[in-house]
Amino acid sequence: MEATKLKNAPRFGGRKPLFSERDLLVLTGPLLVEQLLEVTVGMADTMMVSRCGEAAISGVSLVDMVNNLIIVLFAALATGGAVVVSQYLGAKEQKHADQSAGQLLLLSGLFGVLVGVVCFVLARPMIRLFYGSIDADVLEAGVLYLKIIALSYPFLALYNGGAALFRSMGNSKISMQISFLMNIINIVGNAVCIFGLKMGVDGVAWPSVVSRVVAAALILRKCYKKEEDSLLNVPKTLRLDGGLTRRILGIGIPSAFENSLFEAGRILVVSMISTFGTVQIAANAVANNLDGMGVIPGKAISLAMITVVGRCVGAGDNEQAVYYTRKLLLWAYLTMGLSNGAIFLLVKPLVGIYALSGATMELAILLVQIHSGCGLFLWPASFVLPNALRAANDVRFTMVVSILSMAVWRLGFSYLICVRMGWGAVGVWIAMVVDWTCRVICFTARFHSGAWKTKYQA
Repeated sequence: MEATKLKNAPRFGGRKPLFSERDLLVLTGPLLVEQLLEVTVGMADTMMVSRCGEAAISGVSLVDMVNNLIIVLFAALATGGAVVVSQYLGAKEQKHADQSAGQLLLLSGLFGVLVGVVCFVLARPMIRLFYGSIDADVLEAGVLYLKIIALSYPFLALYNGGAALFRSMGNSKISMQISFLMNIINIVGNAVCIFGLKMGVDGVAWPSVVSRVVAAALILRKCYKKEEDSLLNVPKTLRLDGGLTRRILGIGIPSAFENSLFEAGRILVVSMISTFGTVQIAANAVANNLDGMGVIPGKAISLAMITVVGRCVGAGDNEQAVYYTRKLLLWAYLTMGLSNGAIFLLVKPLVGIYALSGATMELAILLVQIHSGCGLFLWPASFVLPNALRAANDVRFTMVVSILSMAVWRLGFSYLICVRMGWGAVGVWIAMVVDWTCRVICFTARFHSGAWKTKYQA
C-alpha cells in the first residue's frame, strides 16, 4: 500500500491520496452485491406473483412505480445526510459529523412515519389518480399491495439512513450483510406465502414488511454500537437541530424534488402504457425487472461517488475530486458494458423465465433490447456523473436539468409517439433514450466547466 501511495502522490502535488485502489474496491464491492441482491429479489417477486395471473403482476408492477417514488424520497434524504457527513469527515470536524449522523436518523424516522400513514390512508385514491381507469381486478390487487407495503415505510427510511451513514464512513460491508439477510427473509417468505399458503399479492407484500423491520433494527443496533474502526459516534439523545437539518435538507430536498419528479414522470408514462391494455403493462414490468439487472454496477458506483467526492470536497481538494470522479465513471462504463452486453445476448432465455403469453414475451424482449443496447453507452454519464456534482453541493443544476429533460423528453416526447402516434410502450422507451442523451450532454458539460467547484462552503 505504501508503494501505491508513493506512486500516486506526485499526481496530487505530493498530497496523500484520500482513497487507495483498495479503499475504492472495499467501498464499491459490497455496494455491488447489495444492489444485485435488491434487483434479484425484485425479479423473484415479479416471477412469483406472475403465477397468480397477469392482473396480479400488473397490479404489483403499477404499485411498484409508486413504491419506487417513495424509495427515492427516502434515498434523497439519505443522500443529503451522506453528503454532509462525508464532507465533515473530509474536513475532520468530528463533532459536526456525529451530530449530522444523529439528525439523519431522526429525520428519516419522522419522514418514514409521515409517508407511511399518507400511503396507507390514501392508497385507493392515489392509484386512481396515477393510473386513471384500469381494470377492477388490477385496481384491487394494487390497493391491497400498497396498503400492506406502506406499513414498512418507516423501517425502510431508517434502514436507508443507517446504510448511508456506513457508506459515509467507507464501510459498505455492514449494509451489504444486512441487505443479504433482508432479501433472504423476503424471498423465502414469498415462496412460503405464494406457493405454500396460496396467497396472492399479499403474499409478496408481507415478507417485504417483515424483512424491512428486521433490517431497520439491525442497522440501528450497528449505528449505536461503538466499534474500534468506526468514524462516527451517533448521539443517543436525538433532537432537531435547525442548522444541521437545513444543511441536510439543502441537499436532500432538491435531490428529492428531482428524483420524485423523475419517478412521478415514470408513473405518468406507465399510465400512458396502461391505456394499451394488460399485455403492454405486463411486458413493461418484466422489462423493467431485467433492465434493473443491467444498471446494478452503475447504481453501486453512483452511491460510492457520494462518499468519495464528498470527502474530497470536504477536504478542499478539488483535484482529487476530479480524479476520483473520472476513475469511478470509467469503472461504471466498464462494468455496465459487461452487464448490459450479457443481457442483450441472453435476452430471450431471461424473458422466458417469466410466465408470459406470446405477445407479452415478444414485446418484453424488444424493450429489454432497447434499454440494454443504449444503456451501456448513456446510463453512466446520465446517472453516475451527477452524483459527483451533488456531492459538491451542485444540487440545483442537477435538479433543473433532470426536471426539464424529464418534462420535455420523457413525458412530452413519450406522449407524442406513445399516445398520439400509437407506438405504446416502444414509444416510451425510445423517449427514455432521448432523455438520457440530453442528460449526458448537460452533465458532461457542467463537469468539464468546473462550475461545481464553487458550490461548497465549509
